[in-house]
Amino acid sequence: MADIKSVTDASFEDDVLKADKPVLVDFWAEWCGPCRALGPELEKLADEHSSKIEVVKLNVDENPGTAAKYGITSIPAVFAFNGGEKVHTSIGAKPKPALEQEFAEWLK
Repeated sequence: MADIKSVTDASFEDDVLKADKPVLVDFWAEWCGPCRALGPELEKLADEHSSKIEVVKLNVDENPGTAAKYGITSIPAVFAFNGGEKVHTSIGAKPKPALEQEFAEWLK
């Protein structure tokens, strides 16, 4: 399985906004059951599509600045960033096929 990188308030700009390819950011928290359910699905997605996208995690409890900047009010939330811009949002735990469909534009 993919080892999904954790990003922080301090590393978000370099790791996400300045990335060379699209990035899916999993906004999550340790105490969130649906977040834990989504994790393995994102790992599968990252494994299969690593040449096209990067998948990273941001713990909202440990990094409140970035969570606030992007208006995170419900987790899990997966945001797609491309070229430094947020281009898509997915809320809630979903199976890999649903994630692939939702983010298909960036997995081509």
